[in-house]
Amino acid sequence: MDAKVIRRQKIRYRIRNKVAGTELKPRLSVFRSNNDIYAQLIDDNSGKTLVAASSADKDIKAQAGNKVEKSKMVGESIARKAAALGISKAVFDRGGYLYHGRVKSLADGAREGGLEF
Repeated sequence: MDAKVIRRQKIRYRIRNKVAGTELKPRLSVFRSNNDIYAQLIDDNSGKTLVAASSADKDIKAQAGNKVEKSKMVGESIARKAAALGISKAVFDRGGYLYHGRVKSLADGAREGGLEF
């Protein structure tokens, strides 16, 4: 494995020891690939994904804009879907990535959409 991947994995495990989601306050997990960004609201007690959104979704992919702008749209989208389920609070799991760029943009979009963390 690449040293960069191992480093991120260690950071991820460290974060996951502290951050856990419940049914009322799920974990907002972020995964960032080279082209897309994915977000999930996860209830760790039951091990189920409650809501998911990504920049690969048809409605977001059709929009014009760079990756940072699309990340913000993903954040707003997951906040809308969470509100439909009656979820207003979450804990943020940056997945070992720096809170910067696309990850920060997704978090800002989720906050603007009404999700609190």
